[in-house]
Amino acid sequence: MKREITLEEYVAKLGKKSRWKALKTAYENASRGRIRLVDPDPPKTLGSYILRLDYSAWFWTLIILTIATAATVYASGIMPTLTPLRYLLGTVYVLFLPGYVLVEALYPGEDDLKPLERLALSIGLSLAVIPLIGLLLNYTPWGIRLDPLITALTLYNTAIGLVAAERKHKVVKKKLQAYPSP
Repeated sequence: MKREITLEEYVAKLGKKSRWKALKTAYENASRGRIRLVDPDPPKTLGSYILRLDYSAWFWTLIILTIATAATVYASGIMPTLTPLRYLLGTVYVLFLPGYVLVEALYPGEDDLKPLERLALSIGLSLAVIPLIGLLLNYTPWGIRLDPLITALTLYNTAIGLVAAERKHKVVKKKLQAYPSP
């Protein structure tokens, strides 16, 4: 069994080239499966998974976009100059995020789908999920208005985002079991 080395040692071993070329070579070798890069300290709990940005940047981006959209929607009533930003964030919030979190929950593995497939499914699933949320809201006492719609979408995105985070954490744990540390 070969001794495992750190990425820093591997880049130094490639050595004579410039650091950039050595890193590029290491990336290409990892992409082609010639070397295997393993996190020496992967998150062991869901909480540590969510708190580590290298694993959960997508989740925090979702939360930030949700907060920014809600803030912009309500602030644009007071400051009309925010209306274009409201339209931009609202479009992403309605036409991308609901499908994106569902795709992340359904396909938690990094290699399950290609990026273009994730994008297309995210938009398509958003176009399917939003009418269903609207249909459910129609039968509530609050109806389909701005406040209930933002609340429902925020709850949906956050809940499905947490489900996706849990499933992605399980994928990380499986990889950890498949490749135990020395």
